[in-house]
Amino acid sequence: MLDVCLLGTGGMMPLPKRWLTSLMTRYNGSSLMIDCGEGTQIAVKQAGWSFKPIDVICFTHYHADHISGLPGLLLTMGNAQREEPLILIGPKGLERVVSALRVIAPELPFPIECHEITGTEQSFQVKGYHIQAFRVNHNVLCYGYTIEIMRNGKFDAEKAKALNIPLKLWNPLQKGQVMEADGITYTPDMVLGPARKGIKVTYCTDTRPVVSIAEHAAGSDLFICEGMYGEPEKEAKAREYKHMTMKEAAGLAKEARVAQMWLTHYSPSLVYPENYMDGVRKIFPEARAARDGDCVELLFEED
Repeated sequence: MLDVCLLGTGGMMPLPKRWLTSLMTRYNGSSLMIDCGEGTQIAVKQAGWSFKPIDVICFTHYHADHISGLPGLLLTMGNAQREEPLILIGPKGLERVVSALRVIAPELPFPIECHEITGTEQSFQVKGYHIQAFRVNHNVLCYGYTIEIMRNGKFDAEKAKALNIPLKLWNPLQKGQVMEADGITYTPDMVLGPARKGIKVTYCTDTRPVVSIAEHAAGSDLFICEGMYGEPEKEAKAREYKHMTMKEAAGLAKEARVAQMWLTHYSPSLVYPENYMDGVRKIFPEARAARDGDCVELLFEED
């Protein structure tokens, strides 16, 4: 099970009833965040979620509306007596940007590990999350993210008994660990069936529609994508500033064959996104004009 909460849906600047775009997920006691604009802490509190379990924060890029909330968040996590390392992932320049922001958050009771993305795409494994970063097309270096919870094959107890595998090794093997006992090495493939379908979420903002988005979003249970403009007269502006219209996002969702799409990162001028959803749903029926605090519980498929 993966809990997903879209903390805010705004782009450029926070509004009285719309926080800046940020995503948060929870899995097996560990939380992940993507982007942390101004006001993100308030959005977390409004959702009733906690700061302390955040183990990794991914950044799409370093425009202020995506990272300016980080110093305050770090201080709040420190005040919660966090001691475990915090992993930050982002485009080249991450360490320099974080160091500059930490001028106002210099002393923390936990270490920070910065992982800079070095190519067009890169994978990371953190606390059960498989994170795939992929480059998109904005006016600065920018990445989208696919978050997957992989699922091992079903454990075959009868096979484990037939192979005389000690009972104490069953649980670690079921979790994918290689174990050794009495000079014998046991591997998960000895007792696990074929890998089962996991859970996949793709998050993408601040970009033109490009092939890499549809490729990485393919088959996602949830596709969260910017729909900065809904108005037809804003199409030229979207192209000029390297953003996306709501209909363009719907086209990507259709191409990727995702289960559902939430639109986010609205322009401050887009006061009523729902007004433009009829045209969007003609392209991709399972589209939703997301609102701050929208949450969903994504479940593994039943065997």
